[in-house]
Amino acid sequence: MNEKMKLALASYIRSFVVAVTTAYGLGQTDLESLAIAGLVAVIGPAIRAINPNDPAFGIIADKVNAEIIKLAKSDKRKKK
Repeated sequence: MNEKMKLALASYIRSFVVAVTTAYGLGQTDLESLAIAGLVAVIGPAIRAINPNDPAFGIIADKVNAEIIKLAKSDKRKKK
């Protein structure tokens, strides 16, 4: 599993855990309600995952990372 996939999966898990914990803390102990809360929580990260222009997970993220690495390498050369 590549780094981008790990970050996306972590985002899904965080959203799920926060939503289910919040629902449980508010007194929702019914498993169906907790499952719905968890499902609704992962909709946000899912929308980010399908958006090709998302700066964290979309196609543009690869381009931005490449530019940052390129700039960092050129900056090191200038300092020497």
